[in-house]
Amino acid sequence: MSLRATDALQMGGAFAEDAEAQARFEGTQRMLAWRRRLLPIAAVVGLLVVWEIAVVVFDIKPFIAPAPSMVAKVLAAKFGMLMSNLLPTAIEALSGFLLGNAAAIAIATAFVYKRTLEEAFFPVAVMINTIPVVAKAPILVLLLGNGMEPKIAIAALICFFPTLVNMTRGLRDVSPQQLELMRILSASPREVFIKLRLKNALPYLFSALKIAASTAVIGAIVGEWIGATAGIGALIIQATYNFDSPLLYATIVVGSAFSATFFGVISWAERRLLKWNVGHAA
Repeated sequence: MSLRATDALQMGGAFAEDAEAQARFEGTQRMLAWRRRLLPIAAVVGLLVVWEIAVVVFDIKPFIAPAPSMVAKVLAAKFGMLMSNLLPTAIEALSGFLLGNAAAIAIATAFVYKRTLEEAFFPVAVMINTIPVVAKAPILVLLLGNGMEPKIAIAALICFFPTLVNMTRGLRDVSPQQLELMRILSASPREVFIKLRLKNALPYLFSALKIAASTAVIGAIVGEWIGATAGIGALIIQATYNFDSPLLYATIVVGSAFSATFFGVISWAERRLLKWNVGHAA
């Protein structure tokens, strides 16, 4: 056999081994992906089974802790009512999410370019953030009335601070070498902001947005506790006062499901927009 033929056989064997290794790697990744999806589902199902058995074995009264099967029946029977109450809470949470994060991004940008503003107003933001939500809510109800406005404001305030801190850090966390390169390339201040600072801040921003996706829903619900005739928070209060534990648990499930869906949408957007980020977890 000639030397050229031998080399061709060796190269063909190497390519075959590489293809097999790639196939094994992709198979392993698919298995790990399915494992990440199935393990939480299995854990939740297991906990529900244990809960159902505990209610039967220990004869726990429904007004104390209803069985998951009873909660499921209420979810099915009162699904329309639950959805109609979820709608105002969703509007308040989404509006507060957009308002609070937009304000945080704008103020963080001002902080980065005007250090004096940060030194003056960042302590004020910290002070406002230290006030408990249940203490802010009555004040905002007195100022804004009993409609959706105070609930939106509470959701916005609870989203504001994490995004402000993360966005400020992300915009500022740019190396001097990168800034010097942009100056050498005669980049305008706008180009420096969009192509360098903003792109660098996106991973920090999405970390804050995922937190805000959950806290906005919490803020809207807490606002409804203070005064509302509709919404998840109002329904929780009504069910509690009526000792209707199955409805209470069903309402909590609906609110948690919406919060988890909101978080999932932000995580999906992060994966789609941050493909360029090598350090970003898939």
